Amino acid sequence: MPSPIEGFSKLSKEEKIQWIAEHYTHDPVGSSSLIKTYWNTDAALQQLHDEFIENTLTNFYLPLGVAPNFLINGKLYAIPMAIEESSVVAAASKAAKFWLSRGGFTTKVLGTEKIGQVHFMYQGDPNRLRAFVDEIQPLFFSETQSITKNMVARGGGIKKVELRNKSEDLKDYYQLHCTFETLDAMGANFINSCLEQFAKTMQREASTSVILRPEERHMEIVMSILSNYVPNCIVRAEVSCPVEDLGSVGEIGPHEFAEKMVRAISIANIEPFRAVTHNKGIMNGIDAVVLATGNDFRAVEAGIHAYASKDGRYKSLTHASLENEIFRFWIEIPLALGTVGGLTSLHPLVKLGLEILQKPSAEDLMGLVAVAGLAQNFGAVQSLVTTGIQQGHMKMHLLNILNQMGASDSEKKQLVEHFKKHSATHNAVVDALEKLRKSS
Repeated sequence: MPSPIEGFSKLSKEEKIQWIAEHYTHDPVGSSSLIKTYWNTDAALQQLHDEFIENTLTNFYLPLGVAPNFLINGKLYAIPMAIEESSVVAAASKAAKFWLSRGGFTTKVLGTEKIGQVHFMYQGDPNRLRAFVDEIQPLFFSETQSITKNMVARGGGIKKVELRNKSEDLKDYYQLHCTFETLDAMGANFINSCLEQFAKTMQREASTSVILRPEERHMEIVMSILSNYVPNCIVRAEVSCPVEDLGSVGEIGPHEFAEKMVRAISIANIEPFRAVTHNKGIMNGIDAVVLATGNDFRAVEAGIHAYASKDGRYKSLTHASLENEIFRFWIEIPLALGTVGGLTSLHPLVKLGLEILQKPSAEDLMGLVAVAGLAQNFGAVQSLVTTGIQQGHMKMHLLNILNQMGASDSEKKQLVEHFKKHSATHNAVVDALEKLRKSS
């Protein structure tokens, strides 16, 4: 069993690799070689990647693909997607092509408000606390001017600071609930810096306040931090067309197909076990674009899943209707994204991804990401209610199976052709490869 190590972060990258390989792998020489295989040959580019995080050993690659033919608000896009799962890019591309001739996608940003909170404990009269916070309101703005100056000049900044009494949920617990506009920046550092100054201002002013009694002047700041739940930073993406324009899907006519789609979404709305998998498929599209544009997919995931539960039960993020012979399919989700700052200005492939998207604003990107999620969900549900999910997925997964089995390029080519006409289950692929090898 390896012993703990002191000062690991101070070791050189070579020393870190050597220590990890010797203490935690069965083949130290092979493991060290593998790690270095994924280094970038451009030393400056590798150093840039090394400095993104701590204790860097190497790079972990994800495929970067593109889904073309997205008509969004009358403008044509190709959407970059970074993801390891087969069939995701294909499903998004297929949905984009389907809606290209049916009016495309429309998007609308419904709000861009972001949230941060100062959490603190206070023992005293809530009314006096409220009067105190009201009195020092101007200071929250004036004492953060050095932080907010540039953001305000661009039209953003602090929008509101309000006291919330949460003492019925947790004894003596209160918060400053603060809203912000951060424009094209995701704004995490900006928001957190403002919140920490709010906390300092409140504690200092409380210590000498004439509104508060002496025993009420001590406030314990628990933490000051932004929230990744942004229920007022919302975007909607939608597709719609006359039912007849849907056309037949396989052997299913347009009316039956529309009814099946609406029914499938209704099931995801009332059955959490289905809703989780349903929404996971949506996040396949969303996360892939969020990653490709250098945004925080963990924050996006957390906020969106919280939003899916906002009514007290976990539900579908997408909606469908069939009224007056019009089929509508839409999504409404919270998205806090940025197109400036962070990795957007550092990672070369992120900069390329944003260039492919025609250098969108943060609001533009909200719409593009929502469209990717909606398209992914349309493709998945379309498969589920018609041919089933496995037929298309397994054909896209075919090369992964063949690579696992060490198939040659010639074998891959022959078997890809074979499974254009046959069901590509794992066992079927194994059997077909074995037969091919025996015959040759």
